[in-house]
Amino acid sequence: MLPYQDMITQNDRKLGDQIQKLRKKAGLKQHEVAERVGVSPKYIQYIEAATRQPSLKTLYKIAAALKVKVYDFFPF
Repeated sequence: MLPYQDMITQNDRKLGDQIQKLRKKAGLKQHEVAERVGVSPKYIQYIEAATRQPSLKTLYKIAAALKVKVYDFFPF
């Protein structure tokens, strides 16, 4: 693994954890967020588990579904 790949993986985990935290704070289930965003519930699960990286467009949609700003996903 290249040095920067470890950093990317860590940031993916932090992003997924933050999305999950904000989703739970909003009182929403993964399938509810997925429906609002227009993706599958499995995709939301993958994002939260850091096995998929969402596009910027998808991040904006998730932020809108959670009623937060995209920068709220990046407190790190």
